[in-house]
Amino acid sequence: MSEIEYMNECTIRDVITMLVEKRNMSVSDAMDVFYNSQTFVNLNNTETGLYFQSPVYIYDTLEKEIG
Repeated sequence: MSEIEYMNECTIRDVITMLVEKRNMSVSDAMDVFYNSQTFVNLNNTETGLYFQSPVYIYDTLEKEIG
């Protein structure tokens, strides 16, 4: 696993945890929301540089996307 992949896995875990805690979602719903979002696509596109951002920043980006 590359460093970027490891960073993304940690970020994904943290963002899903935030969705569960802040939006009172189930883990499966939170995973569905995040994995089907443009934010997730951008996180996995190294050209966006989103993987360098903090999980809080990425969560805020996701919040703006899903409303």
